[in-house]
This record gives sequence, C-alpha cells and structure tokens, in this order.
Amino acid sequence: MTWWRHKLELLVNDRWLVFVCAMWIQSVAGVGYLFGGSMSPAIKTSLGYNQKQIALLGVAKNLGDAIGFVSGALSEVSPTWVVLIVGATQNLIGYGVVWLVVTGQLPNLPLWMLFVAIFVGTNGETYYNTASLVSCIHNFPESRGPVVGILKGFSGLSGAILTQVYLMFNPSRDSSVILMVALGPPVVVVALLFVVRPVERSCRTNLRSDDLRFLAIYGFCVVLAVYLLGLLVLQSLFDITQKIITTSGAILVVFMVVPLLVPFSSVFISGNNVALVKSEEGTSNVDQHEVKTLIERSDMPLEKKRVPCIGEDFTLLQALGQADFWLIFMSLVLGVGSGITVIDNLGQICYSLGYNNTKIFVSLISISNFLGRVAGGYFSELIIRKLSLPRTLAMSAVQAIMSLGLIYYAIDWPGKIYVVTIVIGMGYGAHWAIAPASVSDIFGLKSFGSLYNFQITALPIGSFVFSGVIASNIYDYYARKQAGPSTETDQSLVCTGSVCYSVTCGLMSMLCLMAMVFSLSVVYRTRKFYLRLNRVSKT
Repeated sequence: MTWWRHKLELLVNDRWLVFVCAMWIQSVAGVGYLFGGSMSPAIKTSLGYNQKQIALLGVAKNLGDAIGFVSGALSEVSPTWVVLIVGATQNLIGYGVVWLVVTGQLPNLPLWMLFVAIFVGTNGETYYNTASLVSCIHNFPESRGPVVGILKGFSGLSGAILTQVYLMFNPSRDSSVILMVALGPPVVVVALLFVVRPVERSCRTNLRSDDLRFLAIYGFCVVLAVYLLGLLVLQSLFDITQKIITTSGAILVVFMVVPLLVPFSSVFISGNNVALVKSEEGTSNVDQHEVKTLIERSDMPLEKKRVPCIGEDFTLLQALGQADFWLIFMSLVLGVGSGITVIDNLGQICYSLGYNNTKIFVSLISISNFLGRVAGGYFSELIIRKLSLPRTLAMSAVQAIMSLGLIYYAIDWPGKIYVVTIVIGMGYGAHWAIAPASVSDIFGLKSFGSLYNFQITALPIGSFVFSGVIASNIYDYYARKQAGPSTETDQSLVCTGSVCYSVTCGLMSMLCLMAMVFSLSVVYRTRKFYLRLNRVSKT
C-alpha cells in the first residue's frame, strides 16, 4: 500500500499528467469555432434574424475570443483553479442564456443583450487558454515550443472534436449544439479543475526522456489529425448512417484517453523517484541561476541592472516599452492577418473557382492549422537547441513559405486552391505556436498570461484590416465590374473566377514578406541572448 500511495502521489503531481489534462481542456476550449457553421444557423432560424444581425453576433464571438486581458491579469494574482472556474462560469452563463432564448424558454431579448451573452460565453475560452498555457509553460520551461504548439493545436482542433461528439447523440433539434457548448466545456473543466496547475518539478530534467515522451504525443497528434480528416472527408462525400457516426465518435473519445499512457509510463515504468522542489513563480527561461549567469555575462552597466534584461521577467507595461515586443506583435498582425483573410474567405474563394462542396477545403484547412501549430512548436525548439538561433527565425521561415503559397494563387497556377489551403492553414497555425513561445523566451514567464493575451489581439486587428476592408472591397470591385454598370449598388453581387482573390493574395504575399522582415529583425536583435542561453543550458 505504501508503494502504491507513493506512486499515486507522484502521478497526481506529475507534470505530464497536467500536460495531458491541459490537452483535454484545450480540446473543448475552441467553442467559437462552432459559431459560424453550427450555432448561427440555429439562432438565425429560431429568432428570425437577417444576415446582418448574425454578422454582428459574429463580431461578438470574435471579440470574446480575442480580449483576454482580464484572464491574463487574473492568472498573475490567483491560483489556476480560480481562472478556470471563472472561465467555466462565463461559458455556462453566456451560452446558457443564448440556448434559453433560442428554445423559447426565455422571452426574445434585444439584439444587444444577445451580443453581450455571446461575448461573455466565448470569452470564457480565454481563461481556459491562459490557465493551460501558463501552467504547462511553468512546468516545462525547457520545452516551451512543443508545449505551446501542442496545446494551441488542440485548441484549433476543438471545433472538429466537439462536432464529432455532438453528432454521436443524433440530436433532433439544431439548438442542441448551443446546449452542448454551454454545458460540455464547463463539465470537462470542472472535472480537471485541481489537476491543471503549476506543480512541483524535479530538480533535474532528463531532456532525452522528455523528448521521447514528446515524440509519443506528436505521433498521437498525427494519428488524430489523419483520423479526423478521414471522418470529415467521408461525411462530406457520402451519406453515412447514424450507427457509423456514433461508432466513429465513440472511437474518438476513447482515442483521446490514449495520451494518459505518457504520465503513467513516467511514474510507473520509468521509476520517477527524483527529489521534487517547488517551482518558482518567477522562473524565467531556464532557472534563476541561469538568468543571473546571463546577466553577469552581459555587457550592461551595473547601474542599469534594475531594469529587466532580455530573458528576465517583464511586466506587460515594461514589455510594451521594448522594441522586440512590438516587432513580434507587428509580425504577428501581418502574418496572422494574411492567414485569417484566407480562412475567413475560404468558402467564397471556393465558390468563385467553381467548387460547390466547400466542406472538404474547410476540413483540410482545419487539419492543416492543427498540424502547423504542432510542427511550429517542434521545429522552433530544434532551432534553439541544435542551432543556438532565435526562435523567431522559424516564424520568418513560415512567413516566407506563406508568401510563396499566396503568390502561387495570385499567378493562377494549377491546383492553387489546394496549395493555398494547406500552406496558409499550416502557416497560420505555426504563428500561434512560435509567437507565444518567443515572447516567453524574451520577456519571461511571470506575466506570461498578460503578455500572451495582448499578443492575440493581433488576430482581430489583422482580420478587420485585411479581410474586412481590403479583401472584401477588392471582391466587390470585381463583382461590380463583372455585373456591368446597370447593376444597383445595394444588390448582392457575386464574383467568379480567380481574379476575385488573386489581387488580394498578391497583396497578402507582400505583407507576409514585410512580416518576415520584422521577424528577422528580432532574430538579429536577440541572437546573442539565445547563443548565451544555449551555452548555459548545456553546462
């Protein structure tokens, strides 16, 4: 009994168990991904809204998904379980109200009140993201690239996972998806409330064994992506019976439990009996001793050492005064903005090229997004460990590849829709693995929640400027040109042919090159720090 009790205690406090549970939370965290394809039709039909009103509710969803300053600030002063319970409460109340209104159990509310409810409900996922990322980066400071990539990957894949779980139950009413969104994620979060947290970690780390465990999880991610892609393609092309859908969904749920083998092997097979020490809240890139070593080796005068140096813990306000922070942010705005422009307009791009079945391409870009996040974290970590180069070099490489993919579409070469779907999906996803990890490298972990939630505001900024202004106006221009001068101004216009988005893709290609320049600027400015960091980590 003593041996079992000891092993269970090790398992409960094992950082790999925290990581796997954080993966589960992220798997249900992306409730916003279900809005456009599943929730908005139910709202539109039940409440009689027009497309303009639905688009306004979509803005509420986007704002709720992007504004995470409160969750970031809360993570700095409260334990992780508080952050999670606040997010679960917002999720339940926000989408619970929407479900009650749609099903007629509450009287019809004014549009602005539904706007607030959707904002509150979607904003709950920022708490899930913050709690998961902050906890796991504190637990794996030496492997933050893989950690961020895998967790953000599951967040991006959560829409596909939740959809398959929803279809298992063969719901009779479209509004049932809103009920699932209101109840499902909070139930999962509450079940794991006291598991996902910064834990005591071993005083020495076996990077080789960690690498093997990460490789096992990477293998799981690839198999999961292939399985989901197969399901989505089959459901798009064939009329599948409910029995097959239920069976495939049940297999998915069981398959999600497989990563538990990693923490179990860590405790019960590997003999994880090393001494444990309490993690410091202010741990920076490797540990406090290494940070001091970096400072001592720096050329900075003694009287200036009160100001945080690169690699130390910055507050958000201190980081806002640093050029590196804004260079990463602007690179993210341009790179992510270009990616989200393609993602937001993918259905329209497909229709303009004559593809009526857009679900295949939506599924393809979703899976590519997931794989890009996972791969981005993996390769950015290799660049640091093997080449002693800054992590943002990986982001500049991704942006160069995105630029090539976009110019391929603009030139109108064969198979352009497949090229742009895969390249942009993976490139967009890679940004969300590399950028947060880079920020944690340079500005420390203590205020990572606030730093991360500031960075994600790049998404709505890029979406509004590049998709809402540039792409839409170019599309309308060519649509009016094709319709002729006699067309009424307020008439809904349709553009056909590659010209509808070729100019947009050409412009986005140039913006990706600008983003690459910003990323390379950070590479140049931080190269000495990463070189010293790699030397210290090997001593």
